[in-house]
Amino acid sequence: MDAIHLTGIRAYGYTGALPEENTLGQWFEADVILYLDLSLASQSDRLSDTHDYRPLIAQTQQIIRDQKFVLIERLAGAIAAAALASDSRLQRVKVRVTKLTPPIPDFSGQVAVEMSRDRIQ
Repeated sequence: MDAIHLTGIRAYGYTGALPEENTLGQWFEADVILYLDLSLASQSDRLSDTHDYRPLIAQTQQIIRDQKFVLIERLAGAIAAAALASDSRLQRVKVRVTKLTPPIPDFSGQVAVEMSRDRIQ
């Protein structure tokens, strides 16, 4: 299956289990992989024969900015659902959401959740 990779979609959001995450917020990064047949686009060179990903990038940023969730799993699920709803040609999406600076004492790493969702036929 062919794929379009959208990486490094960043936005400031308010998802988290801790009260300060919901009040102060933090930066999130999302990577989205869209699985669809790109054979026609590879021959036609027409935007209409592929997925125009610009609206999905803006929608992903808006979901991160405007929706509050306790879990990043829920945030990733919302992004995956929006991606699948954006184009009926998409057969599968994979979403990875990363908390770039999680408020965990003595931890300088990142926390990420990754999930795949298939279109239900």
